[in-house]
This record gives sequence, C-alpha cells and structure tokens, in this order.
Amino acid sequence: MSQLLAGKNALILGVANKWSIAYAIAHAYVREGARVLLTYQSERQKQTVEELGAELGVARVLPCDVTQEAEVSALVEQIRTGCGTLDAMVHSIAFANKEDLSRPFVETPREGFLLAHDVSAYSLVALSRAVAPLMTAGGSIMTLSYLASVRVMPNYNVMGVAKASLEACVRYLASDLGPQNIRVNAISAGPVKTASARAVKDFSKMLEGAAAHGPLRRATDPAEVADTAVFLASTLGRGVTGNVVYVDAGFQIMGV
Repeated sequence: MSQLLAGKNALILGVANKWSIAYAIAHAYVREGARVLLTYQSERQKQTVEELGAELGVARVLPCDVTQEAEVSALVEQIRTGCGTLDAMVHSIAFANKEDLSRPFVETPREGFLLAHDVSAYSLVALSRAVAPLMTAGGSIMTLSYLASVRVMPNYNVMGVAKASLEACVRYLASDLGPQNIRVNAISAGPVKTASARAVKDFSKMLEGAAAHGPLRRATDPAEVADTAVFLASTLGRGVTGNVVYVDAGFQIMGV
C-alpha cells in the first residue's frame, strides 16, 4: 500500500501526551511515511515529548514557545538547516486561564482575553508567516478548532471566542497564502478526552451529550481526526483550503 505522505516533511506543534489529538496526528503521519518534527514549549515538557517522539520514530524534537518571536524564528532556522523545506504544519495549540473558563464570559478580564487569543489564535498567524518560505513547493497548514467557535458551549467561554478568532485567521491566511499554493484549513473535532479538556467544567457531560445526540451515536475517535489531517496534508486534499472540516460524528448538524 502506498503511503500518502511519503517524502513529506511535517511539523506538528502541541503533542502533550499519548491522549492528545496532536499525538494521534503524529502517529498517522509517521504511518503514512512523513518525516515528522515535534515541538515542546518548555524544559518541563521536553523529556515527555522526546520520549513520545522516540516511541513514534519522529525525525526531531525541537523547542518552541509560540508566544516568543525569537523562538519561532529559531525553530524555522533549525528546520531549514535540518530539512531544507517543509510540506505540512499542524497547529494544535490552545490555552486559557482555568479561572477564565470557569467564570461567565462577560467577566473575562482583559489580560485573560488577550492571553487566550495570543496562544490559541495569533500563534497560527505567527507560525504560518514563519514557515511559509519553507514551503517552496506549496504546502498544507492546519489547526484544531471546536464547535464552541460558532455555538455557545457551557463553560467554554473565552476559549470559544478564541476559536472563533482562530477560524477567521484560517480564512484570511488561506487567502493570503493561496498564491503560493499553501492551503490553510481547520479541523473541528468533537469532544475528545485530553488533558486540556479536563480544564473545562462538566466536560464529561459534553462528551456524553455529543455521543448521545450525534448522528453516529458515538464519541469522536482521535484516529478519525488524524486521518482527516492526513487527507489535508496529502495530494488528495489539494483543492481544499479556507475550510473548517468537522470530524465530530455529525454532532454539529443537530439542533439539540
């Protein structure tokens, strides 16, 4: 069987543990023949990501705090030196203060609002600008979103607003980078049990509700999200850009 990503270099940001969506995507990319590069944010995460990278068989594990322009620039230089070019980038990064998720959105403080948008949305802009020159033969950039970008989800609050900003960034980046044959898309995954999801109050109820009311009557499998990421990075997705692709067992169509 031919590998859909054979010969491609892919950068994946956001692998935190074996349960993260980014880990599932990295696993699928390696399976499909890509040369995968992972990043970690801080020294505290370094060992964990390096161990996961070794287990997956990735090419390199590199440092990058996406809120620091110098680290983004250093990451690009290391990719240029080690790989020369880049074919795909997966942005699976989001953060908001836990207290800002638990309080009503109207009570979000300015600093919490700016932090959530900086890490969760602007980082896609900064990274896309930085890696675009490495995509000399065109490429695929994708990010991870959630239905709370277009619907009010209890206890998602400022993160839902940040995801709305993220999806708008996808459309504008797709327009700007399209002439370079660089495609930009978002995958809106259904609720998945990840470490970050635990910060959302009553997340288990969201998970159960999606499984009970979605057309497929089951929860989202991270492997399904990963396979969609493979499609978007491969030549099969060559005509898809500026889109939000839902991988949520159909829950987004329901009125419940």
